[in-house]
Amino acid sequence: MAIRTNHQITDNTWFVTFTCYNWIPLFEITQSYDKVYNWLKLINDKHQIKILAFVIMPNHIHLILYLTDTTVDLNRIIGNAKRFLAYDFTKRLRDSEQHALLNTLALACTEKEKAKGQLHKGFEPSFDAKPIYTDEFLYQKLDYIHHNPVSGKWNLSYEFTDYAHSSAAYYHLDKRHVFVNITDYREYWS
Repeated sequence: MAIRTNHQITDNTWFVTFTCYNWIPLFEITQSYDKVYNWLKLINDKHQIKILAFVIMPNHIHLILYLTDTTVDLNRIIGNAKRFLAYDFTKRLRDSEQHALLNTLALACTEKEKAKGQLHKGFEPSFDAKPIYTDEFLYQKLDYIHHNPVSGKWNLSYEFTDYAHSSAAYYHLDKRHVFVNITDYREYWS
């Protein structure tokens, strides 16, 4: 059973990761990158959460978020994102008649989840959120996020700055992202 972590929101800058169920590449299979972009715009517009860095991988997301309002409930923000994105996965899988994968996601739901109305599992039950206290940790996470598409088993682009679903080109090539309003971390970290 997953244990729910209550993230104490007394810090402004967070490294956040959440993962598709069983590491299935649902963002890639459903081409749902656009929905992540919509969500990032929503949290910026509605909650003034600044996106300092991001990468959307085929099966997980890494973010560095700056909360301008520390009363914002990070658990709720990420929980809502996962729910919103999971509904979209399901819709797109139905539309493309990927019944075997829909069945796999349906069978993954626990009885408790089914009793609450959940029909398909889109994400792992929890997420990781670490407050960023130091420049060293911030730079480590920026490097990790930006190089993730070309590290380990991933070979998503030739150069890490070429990967479209990342803030790498913003920081390394001074190139605005087409869909995400990236806030330069140096506005908050000097």
